[in-house]
Amino acid sequence: MTIKQLIEQWFNAWNNGNFRDIPVTEDFQHTSPFGTIEGKKTYLNVVEENREKFLGYTFEIHDAIYEENHACVRYTARQGADFSLDVSEWYYLKDGLIGSIVAYYHIGEIRGNRELAK
Repeated sequence: MTIKQLIEQWFNAWNNGNFRDIPVTEDFQHTSPFGTIEGKKTYLNVVEENREKFLGYTFEIHDAIYEENHACVRYTARQGADFSLDVSEWYYLKDGLIGSIVAYYHIGEIRGNRELAK
């Protein structure tokens, strides 16, 4: 299976609510602005305990770059009518599955000292 097919399988699992079917290794790592979750079992437990924060999204993929063992996908995730999140994620293959993901997105307000002058 190609990395593009694995990532399509990843998004299909989330679109269908079948998060337990994500194509990841047992030692999968997911890094985001919230930190790093280590291990497939731990990741799935976090999702299970926070279903309302992980499920029910639709995804609009804007760009994707696929290499042999890694890829980057930029997308907008929408949940309901009021929530959207712009994300860029790097996917790294390991043993024919997704071994790790590094996700980049904004999770809060910009501190006053970091705002741009108008």
